[in-house]
Amino acid sequence: MTPRRLRPPRCRRAGDAGQITAFVVVMMAALILLAGLVLDGGLTLAARERALGEAQEAARAGAQAINLAVYRQDGKLVLTRGQAVADARAYLAGIGAAGTASATGNAVTVTVTIIQPMQILDAAGLRAITVHATATATPVLGINGELP
Repeated sequence: MTPRRLRPPRCRRAGDAGQITAFVVVMMAALILLAGLVLDGGLTLAARERALGEAQEAARAGAQAINLAVYRQDGKLVLTRGQAVADARAYLAGIGAAGTASATGNAVTVTVTIIQPMQILDAAGLRAITVHATATATPVLGINGELP
């Protein structure tokens, strides 16, 4: 028997060097950007929901500032506007939220602003997104027709 000879490895052509590397770099950048959109987009949506919840609660807190003298005399629910705005602002201050409150007619309107920093898209130059949410509340009687 004759011993088998091992073939020397083939040499690659010089023109193919580095092509796969560029493809991997581009694909990884696209995947990281996609992950950033998913994660930071989710955080932005969560911040929007949180801002809406805070605005609704602050508006409800302000809508409780009823003028009791008018209610006892006429049975009508009328807001004490200054107190309603102060109560809504106090609620926002108590939870550490930034926002504005106003009262017009018998309604309290609160707008909450949250600045959501980006986690992954920060590397792409997008530092933060500002989200706003507005809610309005009006005073109503309880289920038995009386003030709680």
